[in-house]
Amino acid sequence: MKARTRAATLLLTPFFVLFTAVMVVPIGYAVWLSLFTEKQSGLGFGGTETVFTGLDNYTAALGDRAFLEGFGVLLGYCLFYIPLLLAGALGLALLLDSALARARRFFQLALFLPHAVPGIIAALIWVYLYTPQLSPVVQAMEAGGIGFDFFSPEGALPSIVNIALWEWLGYNMVIFYAALQAIDRSVLEAATVDGASAWRIAFAIKVPLIRASLAMVALFTIIGSLQLFTEPLILNKGTGSAVTSTWTPNMYAYTAAFDRNDYGLAAAASVLLALTAALLSFAVTRLTGRRKAGTAGKERTA
Repeated sequence: MKARTRAATLLLTPFFVLFTAVMVVPIGYAVWLSLFTEKQSGLGFGGTETVFTGLDNYTAALGDRAFLEGFGVLLGYCLFYIPLLLAGALGLALLLDSALARARRFFQLALFLPHAVPGIIAALIWVYLYTPQLSPVVQAMEAGGIGFDFFSPEGALPSIVNIALWEWLGYNMVIFYAALQAIDRSVLEAATVDGASAWRIAFAIKVPLIRASLAMVALFTIIGSLQLFTEPLILNKGTGSAVTSTWTPNMYAYTAAFDRNDYGLAAAASVLLALTAALLSFAVTRLTGRRKAGTAGKERTA
């Protein structure tokens, strides 16, 4: 027993050391930093001093309309982006897993390749494609009588959702496809023998059997959506863009830290965003856990 304990300790120690170094310590430092602010003494001619302000930075962030509007943008982004991503990735995975699919390896690679492009490069590519004076896509749309300003207040959110879909659709499709490949083929064959149609097999058998993968992708997508930063930051540089420097909470924290040198406010905004992500993760985990428990109870009853 002691040997097992020593072996487990030896194997787990590197993980906990790394977890502490890259997660616990930075979060703890951010919380500590959020409790202080820098103030200038006198009439501004003296040096700055760090002053303990308690929860004042949190109050300032929550009282700032720009910060709260950033969460409104995130809400709209999540409502628009997450259903499209899940439905698109699942639909593509089901198509590749179907008996009618051809050249599966080619399409897997082709759909996954955009994910291999770094986010900042992808955003720059799409900003070029969104710019009217440069983009052949916009010129073709205008030639066809379709006018759409990708940088306008109405077009900014769909533009960013499109970039994110281009980056992450293939990645999540691969996850769903791997889960579908792990399904026992005898179950599908039995359904086919019983006369079930391809649609019924896909949505009544395959999708319920990969529910765990769907929940995992939904959870990670929610967390990733709350960290929205790179795409709007690049789009902010577009000509006449409606994306401001505080468009999302992450951008608000970035602006507070590096444009206004208010590191306490930036840390407080980051901590509030982290707490929001933790609460949403907990809610999604509990919701999926209850659904699994309910499904297991129905199976026992049957």
